[in-house]
Amino acid sequence: MSLTSTLARGRRAAERLMVDQCVIRRDAGTTYDPETGYPTPSTTEVYAGKCRVQQAGGSAAGSASDRDVGEALLLVVRLEVQLPISAVGLQVDDVVEVTTSVHDPDLPGRRFRVRDVSHKTHATARRLGCEEITS
Repeated sequence: MSLTSTLARGRRAAERLMVDQCVIRRDAGTTYDPETGYPTPSTTEVYAGKCRVQQAGGSAAGSASDRDVGEALLLVVRLEVQLPISAVGLQVDDVVEVTTSVHDPDLPGRRFRVRDVSHKTHATARRLGCEEITS
């Protein structure tokens, strides 16, 4: 069996686990309403399709960190969003929004900010290191 066929099998297997759906958007700047002068953020959709959300490190305790923001102490939980390897052009600070989830009714509507994008020669999935956006 060749490396190419083994990699293709691994990618198909990884995609079978991607039972959720998400949309990934990128900040495209700000426009201003000419009548009110209020800013309106603009985004561009860079991906829409299947995904899988995993807790990074396998457990909440192993993937959480405390951060001081002003006088508040925040718990930041790292997650990994997995996409088909064909999802390209993703960047740090893109925003992932889960639109549907087959097995977790608490996932739809959750949003995650991309903190790192993995690149690997023999990857079976595109992996995005993310933090949840809570505001």
